Amino acid sequence: MPTILIADDNKQITSILEEYAKKEGFVPKVALDGCEAIELFHKLQPDIVLLDVMMPKMDGFEVCREIRKTSNVPIIMITARGEDFEKIMGLDIGADDYIVKPFSPGEVMARVRAILRRLARDDEKQQTYSFDNLKINLDDYIVTIDGENISLTKKEIELLWTLATNKNKVFSRENLLNSLWGYDYFGDSRTVDSHIKRLRAKLDEFEHDKWQIKTIWGVGYKFEGDIDEK
Repeated sequence: MPTILIADDNKQITSILEEYAKKEGFVPKVALDGCEAIELFHKLQPDIVLLDVMMPKMDGFEVCREIRKTSNVPIIMITARGEDFEKIMGLDIGADDYIVKPFSPGEVMARVRAILRRLARDDEKQQTYSFDNLKINLDDYIVTIDGENISLTKKEIELLWTLATNKNKVFSRENLLNSLWGYDYFGDSRTVDSHIKRLRAKLDEFEHDKWQIKTIWGVGYKFEGDIDEK
């Protein structure tokens, strides 16, 4: 059975999530502070992590950064209502999704199932792609241009992969939200726009005159290339 690490200093919340996780067929493990979360993560290597932002000893952002040094395990951040900067920060440092308090435990489990289903589908697909001087390895989450590694976040790599492997197909912001942030994701189009902006800025540090991420005004984005794939 898959293991889920629940990191939150509120024992009432962890108790509820534990019970729901067990009903969903997970083995839940609970950490009540950031240091314990890191310790349990390295010990258990869970299949997915629920991570509260505000925790003693080490906050959720620090825990997320530490996990991302060695693992691409799915992480769902739990943030305070109305704190948009927490959502943006979490996604920027590698979280896959976020839940806003107060939340429905059923919604949390739906997000968990959606992310794990998406990962299972991805595992069945080819995980490398090349176009001109761009190479994407989704197994190791490595992107290179002309052989040089590009420092991208997990979500930026997944965004680039989705666009590049569907060359010249236009994706609406809603398409990208649903496919990359999970089924019934309750975000908004600004999440996609901000990720595209940062992704472009990083890619534009390198020459790539045969391809680009193009904005289709009023619709969304596409990966545009004018040569055949290798």
